[in-house]
Amino acid sequence: MILALELTPGALLARTELAAMFGVSQTPVRDALIKLSEEGLVDIFPQHATVVSRIDIASATQAHFLRRAVEVEIAGTLADNRTDLVVAQLRGQIEVQAALASGDDYARFIAADREFHRLMYVAAGVPDLFDLVRRRSGHVDRLRRLHLPSAGKARAVVRDHRRIVEAIDAGDAGQARERAREHLSGTLGQVEQIRRQYPDYVV
Repeated sequence: MILALELTPGALLARTELAAMFGVSQTPVRDALIKLSEEGLVDIFPQHATVVSRIDIASATQAHFLRRAVEVEIAGTLADNRTDLVVAQLRGQIEVQAALASGDDYARFIAADREFHRLMYVAAGVPDLFDLVRRRSGHVDRLRRLHLPSAGKARAVVRDHRRIVEAIDAGDAGQARERAREHLSGTLGQVEQIRRQYPDYVV
């Protein structure tokens, strides 16, 4: 809900309300909020309030640096070790995204996008790194969610993915790395525009 901006930056989080919403006691809610705090998505003020954190550009920049470093290398690795199966899997997932790109179901499009990247990690033999990067990517993910409704953004994502897979299919590691680097440069390049449009969400 936080990543989808159903709970917006600055929203108050009441344990009693969350416990009732999910049908659990307050103990697992408290534990979940602590984990979210460790991931930078929740600010806990003891004896006062718990709120959804504002989107921190500095944290987003660091998380993005980590993700780009990992995924650029993954793209090169997949090109160096090209297989028909991996190329077919990635192309199949791109078609799922393409079918969603012209609609307004952003949640499903984002899920399909995430699955494309997860498949790359798995194919490169580093699935645990996907979980590591995901845990650090909350601020970036929320920026992307704000940016996605921009005209043509979803189709641009699909185009970028096609270019990455074309380079992998050609066995061109250098080109695959460059295409991945280009793809992962979009959202942070629009930070100032997002900040102006959503001044209460971004710090």
